[in-house]
Amino acid sequence: MIGTHQSRGRALAMFLGCCAVGLANAAPQDVARLGTDLTCMGAQKAGNADGSIPAFSGQWLGVPPHVDFKGTGNHPVDPYPDEKPLFVITAQNMEQYGDALSDGQKALFKLYPSTYKMPVYPSHRDFRFDDSVCQATHENASVARLVDDGEGVVGKTGGTPFPVPRSCLELLKNASTFTLRAWTEEYTSDNAYVLKNGNINWGRVHSRNLAPVLQPGKIGDTTGNSSFYLNETLLPQRDKGEINTGTEFWNDKTEPRQAWRYDPGTRRVRQSPGYGFDMSFPGSGGSLTVDEVRLFNGSGQRYDWKIVGKREMFIPYNTYRLHAANLKYADLLPPGHINPDAMRYERHRVWELEGTLKPGYRHLYGKRKLYIDEDTWFPILADNYDNRGELWRTSMVNYFYAYESQRPQAGVGLYYDLNAGSYLAFNLINEQRNGYLLNRPGFSPRDFGPEAARRFGQ
Repeated sequence: MIGTHQSRGRALAMFLGCCAVGLANAAPQDVARLGTDLTCMGAQKAGNADGSIPAFSGQWLGVPPHVDFKGTGNHPVDPYPDEKPLFVITAQNMEQYGDALSDGQKALFKLYPSTYKMPVYPSHRDFRFDDSVCQATHENASVARLVDDGEGVVGKTGGTPFPVPRSCLELLKNASTFTLRAWTEEYTSDNAYVLKNGNINWGRVHSRNLAPVLQPGKIGDTTGNSSFYLNETLLPQRDKGEINTGTEFWNDKTEPRQAWRYDPGTRRVRQSPGYGFDMSFPGSGGSLTVDEVRLFNGSGQRYDWKIVGKREMFIPYNTYRLHAANLKYADLLPPGHINPDAMRYERHRVWELEGTLKPGYRHLYGKRKLYIDEDTWFPILADNYDNRGELWRTSMVNYFYAYESQRPQAGVGLYYDLNAGSYLAFNLINEQRNGYLLNRPGFSPRDFGPEAARRFGQ
C-alpha cells in the first residue's frame, strides 16, 4: 500500500490522518535515496511485483529518436503508435480490477454500463526531466520548508520542493503550486459542455500562460511572482471579448492570487477579489470551479488534508491519441462520456490525498480526493463529494509528455457530473489548426494584469 522502503513507510505512517506544518528538512538518508532507489523526483525506481508497472527507465529527454515531430504548435505525435490494449475494463468485469479503480471510475461504469469502458495499454516510464530540474529538486530536499500554516513554501524554484513528502501539505504543494509545466503556453482551445441529451454548449478560449521561474535551466528562490495567465473568451458569442487575467505567488496567505476581469459590455477592467475556490470558472456553464482547473489549484486552506496512502491505479497516461488532429468532435463527444476508444489508461503508482471541508468554511465540495502520479507529481484523477458526503463529480486530466518543453503537458480535462449526466471536455485542440505552442520566448509580465487586459479589450 505505502511502499517497501521502511523510511518512507515510517514517514507516511506519522501523517496518515493528520497534517503537520513546520517540520525539519528531509532526513539525510532520504535525500541520499534520490537518484538511487528513488528517481531524482522521488518516485520509486523499481517496478511492481508482477511487472505491470515497469521500472523507471527515463530513456528519453525531448523527442525520442523514432518520432518525427515537426515542432511546437503541431499536434502531439504518439511514440507508441502500434500498441494495442492489453485488456479492456467494462462494467461486466470491473470487480476484477476494483482495487485499482477510483470511486469515480466505478460510478461511471455503473452509470453507463453498456458504453463506458477503459482500454488498458502497456505502462511506460520512459520520459525524464532535465538535469536542472533534478538539481533543484535535490537542493529542495534539504532546504525547502512550509511556512504560514502550510500556505507558503520557502525553497528553490525549477524543481519539486518535497520529493520525499512528510506531510499532506507538502504533498499538496507538490501537486498544485509546483507542477513542472512549460514556462510559456499559448493556444486556442474548445470547451464542450455535453448535456445528457447529447446537445453541446460550446466555448472557445485563447490562453496565454507565463511561468518565468520554469524557464529551462533556471533555478531561483521562491520570491515574487510565480506565474501569470490571460484568457480571452472567443465563444460563446454572448461572452466574446471577456478577458480574465491574473498572477500567482508562492504564499497563498501573505500574497494571495490577484485577478482582474475585462467586461466588453462596459469596457472596464475590475479586480476580482478572492478569485478562486468554488467560484464558477468563466465559460464553463457552472460545471467547473476555479480551483479544480487541472484538478486542484490555489489555496488549500478550506480543507483538512490527509494522506490516505500510495496505491496502484489505472490512470490516463501517454494520452497522445486523444489530441490527434484526425479526431473529429462529432466522433469524440457522444452523450454521457467521451468516446472511450480515444482514451489510453496505464497502471501506475499514485499518491491518494484527501481533503475534508473544515468546520466554519464553505465550498461546493465537502470532500475531495486527488490521485497524484508518483513520477511527475501531477494530479491525474479527482473525486469530488457534495456536503452530504455523496460522490457528485469525477474528473481527470489527460497529460502527455511534450517533446519541446521536456515536461508533461496538461491536455484535455474531463469533468463528469454524475447527477446531471453531463460532462465538460475542456481544452480540446483536435479541430484547431495549431496544437499547444510551448516554451516560445516573447512573453513578459507586462503582457498580463489589468493594463494588458485593457489593451487586449480595446
